[in-house]
Amino acid sequence: MARDKVHPLKMESPVSGGTELDEFPTGMNANEDYADVRGVVLQNGASSDEAVGIERVNSELMLWDSSAGTQSLSDLLATGSGISEATHKALRDLIHFIDGGPADGFVSGAFKETLPAGDPFHTSEIWWESASKVEKIVELIVTRNANQTPATEVWQMYATDGTTVLVTVTDTMAYSGVFETTRTRTWA
Repeated sequence: MARDKVHPLKMESPVSGGTELDEFPTGMNANEDYADVRGVVLQNGASSDEAVGIERVNSELMLWDSSAGTQSLSDLLATGSGISEATHKALRDLIHFIDGGPADGFVSGAFKETLPAGDPFHTSEIWWESASKVEKIVELIVTRNANQTPATEVWQMYATDGTTVLVTVTDTMAYSGVFETTRTRTWA
């Protein structure tokens, strides 16, 4: 497909912010004229939709597409990753949880349950959205060997519905007596 460069027609006057009096449609000068629009939607060779575009919202430039969603230019520049700091804090990724539980970026009031209750050799730690224990955030399941040292630790990260497992990380440990000598980590 050939690419055709075109220039929109303009009507310019000092009253509307221009410097010339072009009352009849005239071709825009690519080296001088600015289009005065709120936004632009971009098309591919077969589309005629609003799936990809840019627009001004208040004093921010917003960019969107059907894959990445909507992001402000300031968020993109600030993070370099395409997500804002607030969005990054709220990611349900195990790196944000392993060993400490949910923190900044998650709703206050998360509740941790250690089971079996009162047992010094726990087999489960579950972080819930609240003490009502309806939606899980992250869970650690521990399998112990004869010495009561952890043989495996399985971390499960849950989606915001509290039941769908997003990722599972399994650590399998080997020991010399009670001292850990190796650990193998697998992802599923």
